[in-house]
Amino acid sequence: MKIVVGGALNKKENAELIETYGNGQVEVQIMQDIQAALALKNGQADYYFGSCQTGAGGALGMAIAMNGMDKCITVAMVGRVLSDEEILQAVRDGKRAFGFVPEAAAGVIPVIMKGILK
Repeated sequence: MKIVVGGALNKKENAELIETYGNGQVEVQIMQDIQAALALKNGQADYYFGSCQTGAGGALGMAIAMNGMDKCITVAMVGRVLSDEEILQAVRDGKRAFGFVPEAAAGVIPVIMKGILK
């Protein structure tokens, strides 16, 4: 499974968390937003993770533009973090791009990884 990391902030830190919770089952690559969104669209990546100050704009803007809103979700924004069950349901519903604020990364990445590695 290949996961690309885009977004405006903390790409390296997010990639490290994904690798940690990927249990050796994922390949993680850091890319610029446009390349990451294109990789997801073209099937060169299975999932996209991105973070920014809002959890939506800089985290998911290109992913939404290239892959459609139906494939993307903000799991943590300023003042609101989705519950574990809401995040797992998003994975079950076919979401492939996940946006979040940096301070929520350590809480949401393990949940997303749990959902996609099932």
